[in-house]
Amino acid sequence: MAVGGAAAARLALLTPPFSGRSTLLQPSTCRVLIQKPRRRRRTSLRPISSSLVEEGQQLCFSDPEAALVEALLGIQGRGRAASSGQLQDVELAVETLENLGGVPDPTSSSLIEGRWQLIFTTRPGTASPIQRTFVGVDFFKIFQEVYLRTDDPRVSNIVKFSDAVGELKVEVPYPVPFRLLGDEAKGWLDTTYLSHTGNIRISRGNKGTTFVLQKKIEPRQRLLSAISVGTRVKEMIDELISSNQEEVKANSEILEGEWQLLWASQSENESWSSVVASGLKGLQILKKDGMVENQINLLPGLRICANGTLSETSESNLFMVQMNDGVVSFGALKLPLKMEVIFHLELLYIDNKIRISRSNKDMTLVHLHVTRPC
Repeated sequence: MAVGGAAAARLALLTPPFSGRSTLLQPSTCRVLIQKPRRRRRTSLRPISSSLVEEGQQLCFSDPEAALVEALLGIQGRGRAASSGQLQDVELAVETLENLGGVPDPTSSSLIEGRWQLIFTTRPGTASPIQRTFVGVDFFKIFQEVYLRTDDPRVSNIVKFSDAVGELKVEVPYPVPFRLLGDEAKGWLDTTYLSHTGNIRISRGNKGTTFVLQKKIEPRQRLLSAISVGTRVKEMIDELISSNQEEVKANSEILEGEWQLLWASQSENESWSSVVASGLKGLQILKKDGMVENQINLLPGLRICANGTLSETSESNLFMVQMNDGVVSFGALKLPLKMEVIFHLELLYIDNKIRISRSNKDMTLVHLHVTRPC
């Protein structure tokens, strides 16, 4: 693993920052796609690419970098709520990039300068006060501003509460020991990977913490962030739908798998039987034979399931869903649930992680593809 050694430059900061070394490796070819933002009601499906665009600017990831972004999708609290399987996927992607190497001597590169957003961090018991207080809360955004190529080099750690409230900013001259909070404030990070595009940075701290930061985040990340805080979700959905250019024809095969509902545009005033039949909460399992199972866990041991079928229609990206029966389970006790619900489901967007669809009740649904641990 290419981890910075004693000779690597280090910063001493409240929230341990970064620096370090890595070996030179030319980046793998990036698949580049230019986004033309637009709003539209009806859309053809578009496949995800390792290259997306933010506000007309090119945002490019190498394949190993895209694998890291994929592993991070759906993890809440910047790692606080990650499952053991998710942590393993992230660690594998991080180690892959570290072993490949990025920009050599990153603290001497102009690519390290700018505002970095914290996307993920492990949370050991030795986390700093800022980490313990703010990092695990999705409602806050955590940034680090790095400006070293000036007469007054500084690194700033920033917690942005909201546009209305403002932000907390701690400026640290570079390099300088920082003792405001005693021994807990003594920290440094080696930058173990800096991408050749200057968009991804990986750092490891002296207290065993791993940090993943990005200068720009792609549309899927912005959508999941919006869902976490409950603002601008529809705007981010529109952005994601319009973020890719190549059209594909959907079929039931690409829908197969387990999908966790993250967000629905409306589900109020619906009965529980209607909610489970329409998949407005919980987990949806789509099987190879076209069978559909919607699951909602109400309480520990109490589950409602609805079963039915999904079939293709003559119209592209439009499916018919027919839910025929259900069951309420409480431990070993099972009670049948009568239902007969038929509705159309329009697929607006799908990739291997995110699915966006719209029912004929004009409800928009966002699902995350999940993989259960073996």
